[in-house]
Amino acid sequence: MSGEAATAPDGSARRQRFEELIVPEVEFLARVTRSMSRSTAEAEDLAQDALLKAYRALDGFDGRHPRAWLYRIARNTAINRDQRNRELLLSEDEEIDGAGDVMAEPESQVVGPILDAELQTALDALPPAFRIVLQLVDVEGMRYQEAAELLDVPVGTIMSRLHRARNRVRRALAGSPLDRSRGVDRSTEVEA
Repeated sequence: MSGEAATAPDGSARRQRFEELIVPEVEFLARVTRSMSRSTAEAEDLAQDALLKAYRALDGFDGRHPRAWLYRIARNTAINRDQRNRELLLSEDEEIDGAGDVMAEPESQVVGPILDAELQTALDALPPAFRIVLQLVDVEGMRYQEAAELLDVPVGTIMSRLHRARNRVRRALAGSPLDRSRGVDRSTEVEA
């Protein structure tokens, strides 16, 4: 009977393995998919798709580094989704731009003040490769080496992307209340 559970691809063994390896990483997945998405609903859809794909592919997973494995599934799913949607976005560019502005307003009113919207706009403007590095290092608190292993790139690439991402965010926020250079005390900028 235990042989049946081990060989059954949809059996309780797979569910148990999913609960042990993947479920503990759901919060991480939610944060990462948010950084890959432009809205909460899109992030939730992406996370759900990634979890479903992870469940289906679990039998082929060796069990090592579930966070990195789950991240790669989410990243590939996001890339595929972006590629599928690119034609739609190009053909309906004006219509979508107008709808996007309308949909962003209620969220920014509910979520917080204009400062949050300005920061989110600056983050959303980042290319996905920069945005995810900023998310992993500055928000998740990962070390450069951890982020490099997770993204399967050299540490130097992480450092370069992070530097460029931070500079782009600073430029996007120039002149806003979030502009650190407008403050009286510039000593914190040197220390940071």
